[in-house]
Amino acid sequence: MPVRGLVPRLPRQTWLILSGDAVSALGTGMTLPFFLIYLHRMRDIDLAVAGPIFSMIAVAGLVGNPLGGLLADRFGAKQTTVSGLVIVSAGTAGLAVIQSAWQGFLAAGVYGLGIAITAPAFQSLLGGSVPAELRAQAFAVRQAAINVGSSVGGLVSAFVVSFSSLRSFVILYLLDAATFLIFAALIGRFTRNPSQPQKTSITAVAGGYREVVSNRLLRRIWILVVAVVVCGFAAYYTAYPIYATEVGGLDAGALRFTFIAQTCTIVVAQLFVLRLMTGRRRTRGFALCAVLMAAAWVTVLATPLLGDGGLVLAGFTIALMLFAVGDAFLAPTVPPIINDLATDSNRGRYNGAYTLAWTSGYVIGPGLAGMVLGAGHGSVYFVVLVGALALVAVQAIRLERLLPPSVNGVFSEAAGTETAAATETIGAAQGRGSHDG
Repeated sequence: MPVRGLVPRLPRQTWLILSGDAVSALGTGMTLPFFLIYLHRMRDIDLAVAGPIFSMIAVAGLVGNPLGGLLADRFGAKQTTVSGLVIVSAGTAGLAVIQSAWQGFLAAGVYGLGIAITAPAFQSLLGGSVPAELRAQAFAVRQAAINVGSSVGGLVSAFVVSFSSLRSFVILYLLDAATFLIFAALIGRFTRNPSQPQKTSITAVAGGYREVVSNRLLRRIWILVVAVVVCGFAAYYTAYPIYATEVGGLDAGALRFTFIAQTCTIVVAQLFVLRLMTGRRRTRGFALCAVLMAAAWVTVLATPLLGDGGLVLAGFTIALMLFAVGDAFLAPTVPPIINDLATDSNRGRYNGAYTLAWTSGYVIGPGLAGMVLGAGHGSVYFVVLVGALALVAVQAIRLERLLPPSVNGVFSEAAGTETAAATETIGAAQGRGSHDG
């Protein structure tokens, strides 16, 4: 199948939005893997303090996610995204010049607040830039762009960073700050709001969160997303490296190889999964995401039984490749459901609730993994993760009877034939209004 056939036709504004996102992902990929190393080795901050500084990013998100959604609905997704990106840039630049722990907490808090404000506003901007039939494609391409940008950023950092040079880290963080400003400039100059900001007061918009929270369907999806983040993504970043090295016996080089395999797999798989999911029920893709992540953790549990050497490395590599394919099923399923459940007037708050689910999962997951693995119950922890993900898959399938077919990705034939025309219409309108709003 030609690669061109895998890339969806999206409006010009959507591609501009996604290109800016890829640039900022490149910057994040340069700095995030070295965050703790930078604080500890370059700024002489004890690891017992550096860890909480890192956690400050997620804690700030508990405030920033709902705030970003609220501001997007009140003042516009474009304006809120630009403002959030400027705040992120300020926090990143602050990290480049910190001299003490309290400055680290402050800079990380500013950085986390900016990321959290930007996330729901950006998802609203992206979701509103395409017709409903193309939302899955837009979010899937976004995931692929983020993965490519992060991977390239990691490669760039390998050539820039030296553990004997504080200056190399400062340059890295200042470059990262610049990528966020570039992203803000692209959004501010070449995009427009997908809908008119609400004219009501900020108090009235804030009260609108009651409407969002009262949606039982959204609450069920929110709980499932938190479970996937805790049992999937948070475990990938925290429990898996510890288990693979301490129980599986992988050294640093072998562990790095499994992560590279995971990154390559998701970059390749994302567009194929998007093609596979076109016209199919999003809930089943969500269920398959949970099933594949559960299969990955089953493989992780079984791999140490293979003994030593190449078989163990192969087992852990296969596990992360399974995880990557599961990850690829999330972007074209859950974010489009959230945006299709929302209206133009409350899209920001719906995305604020969705991003808050991710933040909550990352607040809960690492602490839980640390306590259980610290007590020596790593195998039991992964068994529990498998069971929880299986339950998520079952509940995702049960959502089918509650979701309207169009929200679940099943569009009528007539709607499907109108997608290309809608894309052209949106593209033309965005071309006329790209300098407005």
